[in-house]
Amino acid sequence: PGERSGMPPKKARAKAKAPAEVSSPTEAAPTANRRGRKPAGAIASFVGAITKRRATKVGPLYQYSLTNDANEEPLLSATVPKRKPGMPRKGTATTPATEPKRRGRPPKTQRDAATTPKRKPGRPARRSLPPAPSEEPRVKRKYNYTKKTGRPRKSLDVPPPTSVGKRRPGRPPKTPKTTETPKTTYTGKKRGRPRKNPQAPAPSPVVGDRMLALLDGALDAQTSSEVEERQYVSPRGRNKRAKMTTPASPRGRGGRRVGVGGAVDDDDGGIGGIGGVGGGYLADDFHEVDADSLEREGRMDAVVKVFCTHTEPNYSLPWQRKRQSASTSSGFVIPGRRVLTNAHSVEHHTQVKLKKRGSDVKYVAKVLAIGVECDLALLTVEDDDFFEGIAPVQFGPLPHLSAPVSVIGYPIGGVAISITSGVVSRTEVTNYAHGGIDLLGVQIDAAINSGNSGGPAFNSKGECVGVAFQSLKHDDAENIGYVIPTPVIHHFITDYDRNKTYTGFPSLPFSWQRVESPAMRKWLKMKTGQKGVLISAVEPLMKDKINLRKNDVLVSMDGTNIASDGTVPFRAGEPITFNYLVSQKYVGESAQVRYLRDGKMQECSITFNAMKRLVPWHIEGTPPSYFIAGGLVFTTVCVPFLKNEYGKDYDFDAPVKLLEKFCHGRVEEVGQQVVICAQVLAAEVNRGYEDLHNTIVQKFNGVKIFNLKQLAQAVELSKDDFMRFELDHEISVVMDTKAANSATKAILKTHAIPSAKSADLC
Repeated sequence: PGERSGMPPKKARAKAKAPAEVSSPTEAAPTANRRGRKPAGAIASFVGAITKRRATKVGPLYQYSLTNDANEEPLLSATVPKRKPGMPRKGTATTPATEPKRRGRPPKTQRDAATTPKRKPGRPARRSLPPAPSEEPRVKRKYNYTKKTGRPRKSLDVPPPTSVGKRRPGRPPKTPKTTETPKTTYTGKKRGRPRKNPQAPAPSPVVGDRMLALLDGALDAQTSSEVEERQYVSPRGRNKRAKMTTPASPRGRGGRRVGVGGAVDDDDGGIGGIGGVGGGYLADDFHEVDADSLEREGRMDAVVKVFCTHTEPNYSLPWQRKRQSASTSSGFVIPGRRVLTNAHSVEHHTQVKLKKRGSDVKYVAKVLAIGVECDLALLTVEDDDFFEGIAPVQFGPLPHLSAPVSVIGYPIGGVAISITSGVVSRTEVTNYAHGGIDLLGVQIDAAINSGNSGGPAFNSKGECVGVAFQSLKHDDAENIGYVIPTPVIHHFITDYDRNKTYTGFPSLPFSWQRVESPAMRKWLKMKTGQKGVLISAVEPLMKDKINLRKNDVLVSMDGTNIASDGTVPFRAGEPITFNYLVSQKYVGESAQVRYLRDGKMQECSITFNAMKRLVPWHIEGTPPSYFIAGGLVFTTVCVPFLKNEYGKDYDFDAPVKLLEKFCHGRVEEVGQQVVICAQVLAAEVNRGYEDLHNTIVQKFNGVKIFNLKQLAQAVELSKDDFMRFELDHEISVVMDTKAANSATKAILKTHAIPSAKSADLC
């Protein structure tokens, strides 16, 4: 009795001595104390005669009835709280021999009421001291189980082992320590990062191989069998020694990205560009940029502050200019006694001055070239003192992903030079806010604020890997900045060196779409495994100059295959749109292309020219054109005009007809423009037309209008009695020719307009 299946047998319990017999309950009953209670001995005198015990639950208490074995008459009835298991009964000194054995924890040692202080209610009973160790050999450890948790409880007669510590519930027992295999110790309660034992052996190089391969994006694309020993330095500074394969990386290509929050110049809080070309990762690629080393090598002395005074044209009143404004930005000295900065930093400039670090002298600079599309500008200073003591900045290769970079410049928030650090986050083709075209760029997480424009971005070797120019400002974006990568910079500088002027980046002479639909592929007679993009339209001015036609499938360009989604290999795991191939060309260069026509493979050569937009993105510093006839003001549509009229959200607020020309319009003739009637200067001759505003001019006296110069000549040479302008929305404006010509001079005088037409129309 008292044993459980699968558990060690319980230790036999010593029986208590039976109490002395009494003749009757009333003979031994002592008198009550002064509180009216019977002493504990009165209850103990009945224990020998008790054979039955009945308990009835009354709420949280139990009703006990003690009966005599002979006549079953109740001897004593009391209501007491339920006794907890293992606790001694109050008022009893011994345990009757007839009581059944209790299962669970061992019996408690009886205390002496005279010498032991009384235990306070609610506190557990104290354990008795373990017996003195004996000479006998130790018995096997025995466990008893409590009712609450079922956790094994140590017996009091067995001393605890010294080799095993206290184990928490649910944890497996620890293995004993050995001196043969050193283990890794862990420190830190929150993060629990391991701190390796110096005696532990070095980890297997396989982990390092996989880490570096994943960083390079070439885990599944390793083609080289050469393996060399290299050291990877993590951004936290912990070195990991490993063997790494270095497969040959394909040549970088292009991609596309559209900014979420809109793109504006960083002086107004803008958005940005991107860049990068890859190969294997070296340890130097991951060293953090040291500001002290840049200081020692004089790289920071090459960064200058640019002061520019702008006078922007007034596109609403094209015969005037706006009030001049001033701005500050950054730049840096490059070989050839030149300074590189952003195009938007010196746009519509009237004066440009440069200031070196630590100097109070401002040197007047001359603008050599402005690249509107790539947002770059070249400056020079005629004073030789400016270049004295300055080492030109050298350009480096495109950075890899997660490579550290530092942007240096003169942003807002202070006067002294500033350094912000980050890593390369992304490399792809993105939209350049100032130029409005898609070029290669590099996204970084370093802060680029107003005034950082034109500042260099250095790698860990002190080489310039880009020029800061834009940042993304959006509620859901943080620390997204962009730098112009070195391929775009080299293209801009080489273009100027070749032509002594900026000719621009070439563009595709056609538009294209992806070929991913099975039905589309079947209709185009494409075989299994053939890939390419569909030519949806050819530029009207290029139809007679190239052999490509609508519905041809462009398969490859200069030997590089084009995927069905329009991407080409750039780096391992980083495809990019094939527009990148075009951006590497110069104006006038050609490329060999292969295409499918009616299921047959053909090949031809195409020549790239500068981009011609029906609605130009910039007017490149020249004042806007205008013409006034009878108080009607005519001008041309460009992006600065839309921004001036409708604000930064012009692509939502401008009239649909103008946006259609801006987004989908194509140049059909050389010199074609979108001519509009911008406003009407009220006079008697134009009564009834005062509400006309930004409406496209279609014809004059039945002749279709292609540009503003044609309209001015047609009005001046008109011999008809009436002038009839056919505008968009089926609107017609008719004025008397003689009355309109005579009224024009009075209108010009009233509004202080110097001439009826701009200088480029004379």
